[in-house]
Amino acid sequence: MTAPLRVLIVDDDDLMRAGLRAVLSSDDTIQVVDEAADGAQAVARVREARPDVVLMDVRMPRVDGIAATREITASTSQARILILTTFEDEDYIFGALHAGASGFLLKRTRPEQLIAAIHAVAEGDSLLSPSVTRTVIERMARSPQPDPADGRRLRSLTPREREVLDLVARGLANAEIATTLVVEESTVKTHLKRIMAKLELRDRVQAVILAYETGLVRPGEPPVPGVPRP
Repeated sequence: MTAPLRVLIVDDDDLMRAGLRAVLSSDDTIQVVDEAADGAQAVARVREARPDVVLMDVRMPRVDGIAATREITASTSQARILILTTFEDEDYIFGALHAGASGFLLKRTRPEQLIAAIHAVAEGDSLLSPSVTRTVIERMARSPQPDPADGRRLRSLTPREREVLDLVARGLANAEIATTLVVEESTVKTHLKRIMAKLELRDRVQAVILAYETGLVRPGEPPVPGVPRP
């Protein structure tokens, strides 16, 4: 039997932490290993409890969720960070994603969606709520000219790896990418591992951000397999 996923809940609201614990404890695939009331506690509890996933609020006293996310992802911890917040503020979204969060959900998310998101993030996938995805795309549409240094990083990819990155940035799952490119799903996973290693990325969220910021993918433009981008 597979061991349950270890989850740390971080929120400064006692009632919210209790509610999340009740929701997650009802699922036998998840074990809530600890709680924290602010970012400073979260960093300490990650070292002690060694969770697989951290459910992280953003606005908290002392150390906020973005700063805590940055510190956790920069450490040796393998914990994935899933932001769970009331706020859709653009700066919060991009601050969290750039800090290394693997997902960003709103607190109005249904319990079953939250549980599914925890599993997805633990498996190395990324997850954004639909409204957050729209915010990301709109922000990228207004983004400044790509950094030449990032463009040079992309040149380390093979044409097929660039195709895979393009499709990841458009929100396709591994199985959908495999169907689009007419390859095995295992081949897609291999390409993704190489992309992450070459570009020094932690997960798919960072890959999506880089793809838009470098101009590899442009909002509203359909994918063109096999055609090189800047």
